[in-house]
Amino acid sequence: MKIPKLQENIQGWFEERLPGFHCEWNLGSPGGWYYQEMAQHLGQLAWERLRPHLGLPFDLNYRSPYFHPARPFAQMLLRGHIARHGREVPPFIVLLAEIETLDQVVENQRLVQYLNSVAGVEAALAAPEHLSLYRGQVRLKGRPITLIYMDFNNDTLLKMGREININPVKAAIRQGLLINPRGMEPVGVKGVFEAISGPQRRRLSASTVRRTPWTRLLYPRSTTGPQGEKIADLLEWTLWHLPQLILKPAQGYSGQGIMVGPRIADPEAAIQEALAHGGYIVQSLVPLEDWQEYYPTVEAAAAQIRIEPRQTDFRCFITDQGLIGFLGRFGGIPTNVGSGGGTQSFALLKSDLTLQEADDLFNRALEKLPYRLYLEVQEEVHRVSVDLGFTYLPGPIPTSLKPRMLKWQHLAGLRHYAYHLWRDAQTLEKLWRHGKLEDVAPITPEEKALARLAPWAGRPALMVSDGLYNFRGAGF
Repeated sequence: MKIPKLQENIQGWFEERLPGFHCEWNLGSPGGWYYQEMAQHLGQLAWERLRPHLGLPFDLNYRSPYFHPARPFAQMLLRGHIARHGREVPPFIVLLAEIETLDQVVENQRLVQYLNSVAGVEAALAAPEHLSLYRGQVRLKGRPITLIYMDFNNDTLLKMGREININPVKAAIRQGLLINPRGMEPVGVKGVFEAISGPQRRRLSASTVRRTPWTRLLYPRSTTGPQGEKIADLLEWTLWHLPQLILKPAQGYSGQGIMVGPRIADPEAAIQEALAHGGYIVQSLVPLEDWQEYYPTVEAAAAQIRIEPRQTDFRCFITDQGLIGFLGRFGGIPTNVGSGGGTQSFALLKSDLTLQEADDLFNRALEKLPYRLYLEVQEEVHRVSVDLGFTYLPGPIPTSLKPRMLKWQHLAGLRHYAYHLWRDAQTLEKLWRHGKLEDVAPITPEEKALARLAPWAGRPALMVSDGLYNFRGAGF
């Protein structure tokens, strides 16, 4: 995929003016594509109910293709099938998930339903223990599988292998049936950000380097700091600078194990806990105002609507065809749904107003709404949410009645960012395969063996980057 030079320059200009960072990537088993579909449905419902009462001088578009990533994700799966088998072999695509999640993770169920609605395509949801091997073929209920999307990472698969037979999955990895090759996964380890903010920065695009917060693996060592200054003792330096830092597991999910510097009561104990656990990184804390938005909340005691800040993040879905969509989340720190965060709809602002001006008008209008009207809309959205099965493993997913607004300039900048990130991830995979990221991507020998079975090299796949952006701060 090439971008014409003029278009590249225009998109790059917008991208440079967008404040924010990526906080982590997922190249192993990213999700969220169908949750955004449901969030858009709920957001548009709220807008249709509230708009006549808000009196706003602008309109919102909830239907941008970027706000509906499930279909282009499914199209990527079909491209992957064709790349492996041609057009003559009928697709039989399996979404592979942990057995206890099969009847709980709604987006997996919805994706399989959608694939089965496409002419000539069959799909199924299964767990590793449902697969079998017959004469070298990986099968489900006797049928040869043509493609697998695996909804968990290598470390989880290896843990399963202590209890069940995972040889069919390993065979699928060797045969290249996994649409996200295991060779992508080491590049998603959070410690790789140390290479990007350190020794490998000159090999990568300016946009990827600019979006990467300073990161170091946490262990006794000397290194360089966020401004390039020398650090003689990283542990002592971390102790003194913890209010500006965050501690995270280099491999982790759903925000588990994260320790936010300003909220740590006992810094020495936190650092010792991270060291005892092993595999932690220390990272610059992205300023809260760079990823904070203002949303309505109900104050029941006073029977009024209040506008309060919430932290947000912004997941970019990227494939071999570039940016395909987004997932929005809001909550505390972290914003992960697995940690109690919620999802939010997106809307494209159709106005000459800046995003900051439109956001201020929206919030003032919400504060003036009759309390009972707001509650009625909130209750209707909740009922529809339950009907949709809008849940994750911990239970119902919180949702906001106000969307996160963007303008076309933000989309242009994010397309530029995604294009370069896809290329940079390929560069990082090559470096890892040549042993040049071993010190920042600490994975077990078993995980490493799985990753080496299936190189990626830029073939159709899905990667995500979770961004902490301030769209209002871009000035558009």
